[in-house]
Amino acid sequence: MNRSLPVLRLVQLPVPPPAALASTGNVPLAAGALGVSARVHGLDRRLLIDVVAPAITDVLGDTLLADLLARDEPAFLGFSLYLWNVERSLHLAREVKRRSPRTIILVGGPEVSSDNGFVLSQRGFDIAVTGEAEESFALLLNALLEGKDGAGLSNVAVRRPLGLTPFGPSCGAGFPISTYPSPYLEGLVPIDPHRSTYVETVRGCRSHCTFCFYPRSSSVLRLLDIESSARMVSRLREGGAREVVFLDPTFNHRPQFEEMLEALARANPGRALTFFGEVRAEGLQAKHGEALKRAGFDRLEIGLQSVNVQTLKRVKRGGSPEKVAAATRMLHEHGIELLVDLIIGLPGDTPDDVARGVDYLLANGLGNEAQVFPLSLLPGTSMRATAEADGVVFDPAPPYRVARTAGFTQEQLLRSLEDAEEKLGHRLDEEPRPHLCDAGAGLLAPDVFTLDLDAADDRARTAAAAPGARHAALWLGGSDLWTARDAAVRAVEARLAVDPHCTLDVVLEARAPFPLDLLDLLRATLSRATPGYLTRALAHRGEDAQRRLAVVVPRSALLPRDWIDAVRATVPLFVEQSLAQAARDAAELGVEVASARIVGALDDPRALERLRRHAEPSCVAFADRAMESRWTREALTSGDV
Repeated sequence: MNRSLPVLRLVQLPVPPPAALASTGNVPLAAGALGVSARVHGLDRRLLIDVVAPAITDVLGDTLLADLLARDEPAFLGFSLYLWNVERSLHLAREVKRRSPRTIILVGGPEVSSDNGFVLSQRGFDIAVTGEAEESFALLLNALLEGKDGAGLSNVAVRRPLGLTPFGPSCGAGFPISTYPSPYLEGLVPIDPHRSTYVETVRGCRSHCTFCFYPRSSSVLRLLDIESSARMVSRLREGGAREVVFLDPTFNHRPQFEEMLEALARANPGRALTFFGEVRAEGLQAKHGEALKRAGFDRLEIGLQSVNVQTLKRVKRGGSPEKVAAATRMLHEHGIELLVDLIIGLPGDTPDDVARGVDYLLANGLGNEAQVFPLSLLPGTSMRATAEADGVVFDPAPPYRVARTAGFTQEQLLRSLEDAEEKLGHRLDEEPRPHLCDAGAGLLAPDVFTLDLDAADDRARTAAAAPGARHAALWLGGSDLWTARDAAVRAVEARLAVDPHCTLDVVLEARAPFPLDLLDLLRATLSRATPGYLTRALAHRGEDAQRRLAVVVPRSALLPRDWIDAVRATVPLFVEQSLAQAARDAAELGVEVASARIVGALDDPRALERLRRHAEPSCVAFADRAMESRWTREALTSGDV
């Protein structure tokens, strides 16, 4: 490895999960694909390519990650922007630029589009690349290495003193997929048995759904041939992969679909791998269910989207609810689990259409597999371009949630979601989980900070404000938290300043009752922090998934029941107790009694089994880090796809 070569560092930040110890599912496939592109075009002879491992990006908070990305002053730093990471990525870009001014910062990905003023109006990056970038990225790097700035190149915009230049001429991608090997097989993305392994055997989509990015990015199918696809899957299996997710837009619409399934079955003897992909009901036949199962598909996603046929035509989705129902019955017969999508707020739909859609899901036995979610107008989609004409108003910031349409007021959008949850009997989005485990040893970044406000000195305050992990908890304790409220506010502000785009749980250790005004004060402090994707993702529910507040009653404290009930009505509250006590009250936890933070011994398997069977999983937390991680993984099923 030639350390004298300039460094190209590529990074992709994760989707923030609802729990600190849940898997992010982060796979830097786009970053790896650009690294492969650089190699294919011979740039690895002129550059040292560094794809930052997800084990690092998943853990480090803003300050520590900025330090790492700026280390050795890389010549180029590239960020893959997605709606869940765009704001944090641009914050890190600015921080890296402050540490390493000569580093040229590039951004690309689905968020980089000429119609996304939210991204293009921000500073922190030098060059933006839109569209599939394997070829344009290589041309850009060549130009930069030759001392040019890249302005005028296809799909490239460059920051000049007066702002960004327009993007160069649009150039649709036409290169064969086989030109660029899998980043996994090139060693640029690790094969991790604990994460899904993402692969592409098709780019482009024959459908023209106006809410989807694919029709505008590429309507021509480009295929990785069947033999190459099967060989890639075999090598991934041999390399330790356990689940393969096909990113093909519509898996069953590829030519030679049946032959592809036969090849995958041969490449997956004993069904050592499980497969996941997205299909459409149109074209699925009875024989395909058995072939999908034999190949290794245990789960599939299928879109219903709406039960209003006129709406489906309007958004160029087409199809019919009856075909979806028939396809799901057939797939169920072969033991394939499903995710069935229904969108709230499509142009042409009304609240009655959504209600009928939910009823349709229930009538066809799909209630437990339903994914019902509000419409987002993604950059680069046809629906975004026609939003004004369609009477659609949406938030210009991620996740670009629709605020109202010709058929929905803002209140009706929310009510439709609430009604769907009531009918389906479960929450439709992930519930934020407080980070309540004890501090751990040997972590890449600390994620639990404690400050005893009774005895806090400058050293303790400094320690509580140290750079930390992507998801951290700040525990504030004291005999009189209300009297110490100013110190509590300063501690929260210090944590927000050091890692402003990270997830933070503020945990009040209530040794004695305090006025509930303290909760309002701290909530207001958190609300003044820099907004981001997570702060908006659950805003329609009145929740902030990024900055959260919880109360823990220590085991030694005996607090009035009426005070505990009043706090529980406002924020999550957990009472420390033994495993035996929590197991005894398992069915009542979070309902009749407070949620449980379990401390002490965990050596009673029967008690643990009772908790699993009878307790609401979100109402149980563990001080023990290993057990909290296991509970998050097994009981909450949070994490990877």
